[in-house]
Amino acid sequence: MAKKPKFKITPIGGLGEIGKNMTLFELGGDGFLIDCGIMFPANDMHGVDYIIPDFRWLEERDDIKLHGICFTHGHEDHIGAISHVVKAFPKLPLYATPLTAGLLQVKLKNARLLKSTVVHTFKAGDRIQVGPFKLESFHVCHSIPDCVGFGINTPYGVVVHTGDYKFDNTPVHGRKTDYARLAGFAQRGVALLLADSTNSDKAGWTESEAVIDGALDRVFRKARGRIMVATFASLISRVQQVVNAARNHKRKVCITGYTMSEYAKIARKLGYLNIDDGMLVNIGQAQALPPHKVVFMVTGSQGEPAAVLGKLASGRHRQLDVREGDTIILSSHPIPGNEEMVYRTINRLIERGADVIYDAVEAVHVSGHACQEEMRLMLNLTQPRNLIPVHGEIRHLHQHAKLAIDNGIPAENVTVIGNGATVELDGRGVTVGERQPGGYVFVDGSGVGDVGRAVIRDREILAKDGFVLVSVNVDRKSGRLVEEPRIVSRGFVYLRDAEDFLDQIRDNVTKAVNRNGARLNGSRQSLVEESLGKLIYSETKRRPMIFSIVNEI
Repeated sequence: MAKKPKFKITPIGGLGEIGKNMTLFELGGDGFLIDCGIMFPANDMHGVDYIIPDFRWLEERDDIKLHGICFTHGHEDHIGAISHVVKAFPKLPLYATPLTAGLLQVKLKNARLLKSTVVHTFKAGDRIQVGPFKLESFHVCHSIPDCVGFGINTPYGVVVHTGDYKFDNTPVHGRKTDYARLAGFAQRGVALLLADSTNSDKAGWTESEAVIDGALDRVFRKARGRIMVATFASLISRVQQVVNAARNHKRKVCITGYTMSEYAKIARKLGYLNIDDGMLVNIGQAQALPPHKVVFMVTGSQGEPAAVLGKLASGRHRQLDVREGDTIILSSHPIPGNEEMVYRTINRLIERGADVIYDAVEAVHVSGHACQEEMRLMLNLTQPRNLIPVHGEIRHLHQHAKLAIDNGIPAENVTVIGNGATVELDGRGVTVGERQPGGYVFVDGSGVGDVGRAVIRDREILAKDGFVLVSVNVDRKSGRLVEEPRIVSRGFVYLRDAEDFLDQIRDNVTKAVNRNGARLNGSRQSLVEESLGKLIYSETKRRPMIFSIVNEI
């Protein structure tokens, strides 16, 4: 009798970090993916637009046939990398609920990949056949409609992937997490639970989205001027709540930013966003309205410099500006690592005269992720034999593991892993197998993966200490300087205010070249840079990047 193959799970992204969620599931020579998201760059990743999972090792495998990508929901950290994945795996079918499918189609259309990609739509609760794999979807509450988790049927029992979830009993979009389906999995036997860990360090229960309605009403009632609400483009539930508040306070709504506008169009078309045509205005119409009659929906709640709110904070938006008396609402939590950018944006908006409302001031945002009591409820409903915490930084994963052990799961059945670690499930339980290579793939403009850690380190040095460029002309025969060195500096010292120091630099370079003369030949450039580096550090305790150009004439 042939031995049954093990069911393998490899997280490609999403473990030990917030974002770029992507997981490979395989049995024998067949496989499928759940999600393919992006991650926002950290403050020290200068110039990087976003980060995608490193799935290059999967492209190189010829021992597996991928049958599709299944999506849990439409946030950027779960669908944002779709164009990159589809380019790598052409004609790979996609499976998503209606709203998620609509948002995917916007991205595919922008990347000119829509016509060549098949998007299968299913409803929460449907059973899905992905190649040889049988999946059962179940609805979960999150901060966007149409969210699902998956129960995956394997030879060793059901593997449950929660996606992002919370147990909200008064959800904005009216549908609660599917308690019955989760309990049904337990009756059949859950071999492994892959569960969201984002709020594992927060006690109690996550507040309902419904509390935001009251907070928005209070802010709208007090506001005398224009209102601008910043949130994620894909946070359709929040857009609906703002629309409802605007309707109640007789304001028009202007949705700005290309992505948010496109997502709103899709949500309206599919019935997930209820807003009358008469309430919607464009920027030109909004500018002509009295300040107390308009609400702007904008992107940039994470302090992104290129988003609408970032441009408003720095005065760079071409059509909008911040006026005295404006009320600006940030309806989001800062993603870990983005706090500095978010608070800097808030400070700049306040300096421009705006009244800025964020979650520490008023309950204008609640998390879409389960807190500890909801995690315990998920464990009790599914009663898994094994648990792998997913979706969170290392501290979140380990805290989730401790909570599960305290809840009665044996410590040996709780496995904390990182991206690239392959987990194998069979009749005996879970074992950790080989680790796949991987890391961050930076997207910088149109470049994908051509910016690596070395480039980021150089950018960090340039941002911290700037650079100094020295250009010298030397006599080809004698090796002595023909004229005084020319110096260019950016981000190091302001040249007009540093004449004495510049004289030191010129003297240092002159001595370095003339001292060694013709004997140096091709090594003059490195000698100049080494000598100048020592001088600059001795005088300033800084290490700018130093470049030299030696012209032999």
